[in-house]
Amino acid sequence: MTLLGVTARSTFFKWKKDPNTALPKDTLERISYILGIYKALQILLPDEKAADDWVKRPNEAPLFSGRSALDRMLSGQVADLFVVRQYLDAQRGGWA
Repeated sequence: MTLLGVTARSTFFKWKKDPNTALPKDTLERISYILGIYKALQILLPDEKAADDWVKRPNEAPLFSGRSALDRMLSGQVADLFVVRQYLDAQRGGWA
């Protein structure tokens, strides 16, 4: 829910119940970044466990300051999703 920018559980479960719900632009932007992060991890670390571990493992890159990518993304700010996506895209040598 935090990654999607949702603070009310009722909103989240309403979305899950009704697949025709129009999502806010902010939520769609977050979903786009999350999918981009997932895609980049699949390219960089095709092993699912390795990708899951990377997201959760402390990272010494300046962007993360010793925290994990997941910690950074769970700050609740859409900008943090953007910078993680940008970092991974740069690591794989592309921007899309």
